[in-house]
Amino acid sequence: MALLIVACVISLLYCGGYYDATSDYFHDVAGAFGDTAVATGLAMGGIVTLLISIVYMLCRRLISFKDTMACVPEGLIAMAPAIIILTMATSLKTMTALLGSDDFVTNALANAGALQNFLPAIIFVVACGISFATGTSWGTFSILIPIVIGVFPAGSELMLIGMSACLAGSVCGDHCSPISDTTIMSSAGAQCEHVNHVSTQLPYALTVAAVSFVSYLFTGLIRNWYICLPLSIALLFGVMIVLKRTVGKDSVA
Repeated sequence: MALLIVACVISLLYCGGYYDATSDYFHDVAGAFGDTAVATGLAMGGIVTLLISIVYMLCRRLISFKDTMACVPEGLIAMAPAIIILTMATSLKTMTALLGSDDFVTNALANAGALQNFLPAIIFVVACGISFATGTSWGTFSILIPIVIGVFPAGSELMLIGMSACLAGSVCGDHCSPISDTTIMSSAGAQCEHVNHVSTQLPYALTVAAVSFVSYLFTGLIRNWYICLPLSIALLFGVMIVLKRTVGKDSVA
């Protein structure tokens, strides 16, 4: 695992021009990461890790060369369902982007100044919806963060709360989305049926999302984290206690 991480990081830097003296990002880590080709870099890192692992196994005589080569197609077959789902998910994400989802959300929130106190909760729900539909939290960041900055006054408490709602909602929707790459790879890595993985994690994520929505409602009105954070934690614990009693009774019955 350590070798895979190191190989992927080096490959991403290479694709971003970190080692190229003619590149604009020569020895610029941040610039190279920002301009890298992620798919190519990760593929290169995976191939390098595979080759080094094969050599390591052969040198230690833990496996024969014939058995090593036999494992390669078996691994490809095992990953075929995840690759197909990722391909279809990428197609859906591209289609959503081409339909102009970012312009739609921008126009919908552009004239919401009269609801500023409730905008954090609204932004949270919108972020959840966009990231769930597109399967990407970072793509949702790029859509909503400029809107949040434009809607709220610069440096205001509401802007910080709105930014928090944007980030939290984006991560929540991405976590729940069946077309998210992290969700797909999690189910594939655990050898769990993808639909079962999504359906079993939804109750937990949606419970926290509902508590967060209510918390952002009163946070937009109170705007004091010394009060809002303890209230939110207390609300979450209260919901957990209620669920434990009700679900426990139903399970016994």
